[in-house]
Amino acid sequence: MTAFDYDLFVIGGGSGGVRSARLAAALGKKVAIAEEFRYGGTCVIRGCVPKKLYVYASQFAEHFEDAFGFGWSVGESRFDWKKLVAAKEQEITRLEGLYRKGLANAGAEILDTRAELVGPNEVRLSATGKTVTAERIVIAVGGHPSPHDALPGHEFCITSNEAFDLDKLPKSILIAGGGYIAVEFANIFHGLGVETTLIYRGKEILSRFDQDLRRGLHAAMEEKGIRILCEDIVQSVSTGPDGRRIAATMKHGEIVVGQVMLALGRVPNTKGLGLEKAGVQTDERGAVVVDAYSRTTAPSIFALGDVTDRVQLTPVAIHEAMCFIETEYKNNPTSPDHDLIATAVFSQPEIGTVGMAEDEAARRFAELEVYRTEFRPMKATLSGRKEKMIMKLLVNAADRKVVGAHILGHDAGEMAQLLGISLKAGCTKDDFDRTMAVHPTAAEELVTMYQPSYRLRKGERVE
Repeated sequence: MTAFDYDLFVIGGGSGGVRSARLAAALGKKVAIAEEFRYGGTCVIRGCVPKKLYVYASQFAEHFEDAFGFGWSVGESRFDWKKLVAAKEQEITRLEGLYRKGLANAGAEILDTRAELVGPNEVRLSATGKTVTAERIVIAVGGHPSPHDALPGHEFCITSNEAFDLDKLPKSILIAGGGYIAVEFANIFHGLGVETTLIYRGKEILSRFDQDLRRGLHAAMEEKGIRILCEDIVQSVSTGPDGRRIAATMKHGEIVVGQVMLALGRVPNTKGLGLEKAGVQTDERGAVVVDAYSRTTAPSIFALGDVTDRVQLTPVAIHEAMCFIETEYKNNPTSPDHDLIATAVFSQPEIGTVGMAEDEAARRFAELEVYRTEFRPMKATLSGRKEKMIMKLLVNAADRKVVGAHILGHDAGEMAQLLGISLKAGCTKDDFDRTMAVHPTAAEELVTMYQPSYRLRKGERVE
């Protein structure tokens, strides 16, 4: 008979927490999972899923315009923000129900409460004050947008959490940040008819992405009418007599808008979790420190997903959960593989990428072959849009292995998922060249770039 109330107690009902709880329960373990807000976590409730729904909504204005070039006469169109918010809420509620159903069917005990550590094997449930014990504990509490407390007037701003449920759309918005969240929301708000300005301290948006995609997206966003202010910051925010926000910037004076959104990074949800009582170490950002098998500094406690600040992506949290189950309950030590993760930015146009950016690859390899093409997609020919697609392959000249693949354009994320398989399998440029093209598609360009656009030797460009 076990000395603990549970074999496994999971704190956090997001993707990583739910997957680990469900799989462990399905193996016959006695499992409980606690979530203080809603099951589904950031991704389902206030992240990837509602964001993608809003991306779709924001694209229809362009679709209506494009239809004319293909012979369609589209009548007057109107957008209803409240209907979109209600539809989004209905969908995420449905998905939350599926998460709960999966846990219940597997036999996990579902707790709607905040849970805090009081020891390496003890958890206190805030709703009842009860303390329970578990042989193993998983911390999967995710993160939250940085409130940027040091900014005077930050209380007058919103984050991505609030952006989904605004009472009404502002007529104008200033978004501070240059990462994927800032860029995606800039495109969403613009597409819904909001006058949008993006302000970012860096020289170019999306700092960790390939330079060609960063520049190409910047140009495309400005062509659409989004104002982008680089190498500048918001120094303070106040409210005017009419309720509008007044943002004082370092270089562009005061910018008066209906709303200011802060997209300045995310912070692990570790405050007040009782980690120190359980002997769990955190880093300077508050992220839980883990080893290669997601073990914390407390032998009985593990951490998964965004709270570890390894790779902040939903599929990564799920993968880490599956590796935890393999290691702890199937006698098959499995370390999460964080190499060659395909990523999408649901900007407009979209970005899909896997592997190294050009500057990183140039530092890594003595000689690099760069295959690059830029073209107007077929859909734009009749619609009359000026937008271009960019596709780029980076090849290590020594062994011909493709070490980076980058796309800017429609459905780039879908293509990146398939490219992820190719790069993970170690495909060479010769494998790409031997692959027959699917015509007419944009993706065929990936297998028809036969000659390098240029080469890099020891980081220096040569033709």
